[in-house]
Amino acid sequence: MTDGQLYLVFGGKVSDPRTTDFIDTATLDTVGIYPSYELARNAWKGASQAKVDDAMTKYVVVCLDKLLDPEQD
Repeated sequence: MTDGQLYLVFGGKVSDPRTTDFIDTATLDTVGIYPSYELARNAWKGASQAKVDDAMTKYVVVCLDKLLDPEQD
């Protein structure tokens, strides 16, 4: 099921695991673009669990529609 939005899942090494300050954007791991939050969350969970032993690697889900149209609610 889709919710009409697109979600990007990516991750990489961060300077502090409490932030999204990625150290080297050239080495970001792009997991994929998904048509629903549920699918994106599942992909995020799998990627995060694969790197669970590396505390300095963080994966995030970003709603692309909010980046393309920041005024959208």
